[in-house]
Amino acid sequence: MTEHVSTSTPTGLAGGATGGHLPPARFAYDRHTWKEIAHLLANLPAALIGFTYVATMLAVGVGLTVTVIGFPLLAAGLLGARQLGKLERARARALLGVRVDEPSPLPLRGNDGFFSQLWMSLKDPVGWRTVLYDFIRFPWGVLTFAVTLTSLFVLWPVLPFIARVLANADRAMVRALLSPSDELERRIAELESDRGVVVDTAAADLRRIERDLHDGAQARLVNLAMGLGLAKEKLLEDPDTAAAMVDEAHGEVKLALQELRDLARGIHPAVLTDRGLDAALSSVASRCTVPVKVTVDLTERPAAAIEGIAYFTVSELLQNVSKHSGARTASVEVWRSSDRLLIQVGDDGHGGASLDGGTGMKGLADRLSAVDGLFVVDSPQGGPTSITAELPWRDRTEADASSGISRTSATKY
Repeated sequence: MTEHVSTSTPTGLAGGATGGHLPPARFAYDRHTWKEIAHLLANLPAALIGFTYVATMLAVGVGLTVTVIGFPLLAAGLLGARQLGKLERARARALLGVRVDEPSPLPLRGNDGFFSQLWMSLKDPVGWRTVLYDFIRFPWGVLTFAVTLTSLFVLWPVLPFIARVLANADRAMVRALLSPSDELERRIAELESDRGVVVDTAAADLRRIERDLHDGAQARLVNLAMGLGLAKEKLLEDPDTAAAMVDEAHGEVKLALQELRDLARGIHPAVLTDRGLDAALSSVASRCTVPVKVTVDLTERPAAAIEGIAYFTVSELLQNVSKHSGARTASVEVWRSSDRLLIQVGDDGHGGASLDGGTGMKGLADRLSAVDGLFVVDSPQGGPTSITAELPWRDRTEADASSGISRTSATKY
């Protein structure tokens, strides 16, 4: 079976506009013709309202940008323009039969700063396209109103043809300027989803670390402190018992140190920071229960966050090989292709791995998608299994705006 998760897959936010199949215009007044005539006659009042609003909004907002209230007023004006666009889409659906999907709302969150929300509102492409639409519509609304009204009394026989031509131009403008941008809307929805994945992952990792510290090293250190306290009390009256207790405490110290090393390795291994993916993946492979051949073909190192994601992806996949595959051998290959880091982990086990098989594959796929990654599972029943992960290549010196999210994602896969 082959399962594929990619951030290039559309999220289901349709941004296009499709019109209904209208009958051809003819020398007759059917319901489509009357709707088109009504739309064209309503163009003038709608255009006047829209033009007056955007002209006033731009004049006041731009004029006051020299003060502290100018940009907030302009941002509020763009939000209002969105509402005008919503009304125009509704009018086009009702009278022209143009099905235009509503754009996604701006992803404004209460925990974002004021200036972050302001900047997102000011660069809103939906609002600016509506402003352009209302500017273009003013002369067009005057023209279509005058032509349609005149034709009602002068060119009555051919008015259905005139109305169809003018209405088709209206349909084209609505589709061009009031439809949501497919790519932009898709990316907004993806980033909304990915941000949720990253936040949930970070919260789960913090809970795991807290649990490991509480149940593991912390409990051992508490027992160690109590044991040393008892040994101190018995040091003079019963030296042999005290020596035995100190020896036991020494063993507890070793176990606590090992648990702390394992915990630190799970957060971010020192070998990865110091020596890169080749050494770090070789270390992971040495702990696998089956022989693993590791091939890393990289002439330079990617960003630290990408290295961390790659390391923990391979680490979890090799754990699955040990626990579930029944394989005799496994392999790990890492290489760079253009601006992508590719990872392929394979084994000769019984196969049957899937994204919903309860082995953490879905979590890996979700976490890779959070950084524009890709995850492919090819694991037919009977094997072999081949899993490919693809990550964006980012140079270590690159100042990436998403580095905070990437670091969170890489905390622990």
